[in-house]
Amino acid sequence: MNFSYLYCSLLFGLVGTAFFIYGKRQTEGVFLVAGCALMVFPYFISGMVLTLLVGVALIAAPFVLRRFGA
Repeated sequence: MNFSYLYCSLLFGLVGTAFFIYGKRQTEGVFLVAGCALMVFPYFISGMVLTLLVGVALIAAPFVLRRFGA
């Protein structure tokens, strides 16, 4: 593990915590699930590029799903 991967994992964990709290307070299930996924997925993915791609996709998912009515 290098510093950039650790920093990236910490950043996605913080965003995931914010999504989780927002989803819980506003009863938004999509944000709640995305927050949980953002907090957990760095434990299962070890590559830096794949971590960035999955993290950005998980951050964008609630906004895309809300926009298209899911």
